[in-house]
Amino acid sequence: MSTYMPKAGEVERKWYVLDAAGKPLGRVAAQAAILLRGKHKVTFAPHVDCGDHVVIINCKDALLTGKKLEKKYYYHHTGYIGHLKAVRYDTLMDEKPCRAMELAVKGMIPSTTIGRAAMGRLRLFEGAEHIHAAQKPQVWEL
Repeated sequence: MSTYMPKAGEVERKWYVLDAAGKPLGRVAAQAAILLRGKHKVTFAPHVDCGDHVVIINCKDALLTGKKLEKKYYYHHTGYIGHLKAVRYDTLMDEKPCRAMELAVKGMIPSTTIGRAAMGRLRLFEGAEHIHAAQKPQVWEL
């Protein structure tokens, strides 16, 4: 018996919908990262991009447990000397909740070409409606 090695052309990609309403942001992001990488599949191989498409709805209703809204910051550097910007998560969740979810998922995906391709299959929506009904996505329960 030989080991099965998936090929890039043989990968079947499905569509999944995750509902983030009332669930911790990190738990939804971790499940999305697993689906984007394809680690839930029997045919997973780390050197092949075998992940699925993920649609996350209700990003604005995701929760941060504890006092993370006041104490957690998102940092980014503009490229200029001394220009390290900091945004508190309560501000980020009010203004750009999809960006907060995207950053959480991005931190759980490898920084490689496979990871960048996986992030391209992530779709985020603030509300309960999404535009990918034609793909017939399946609901993934957390």
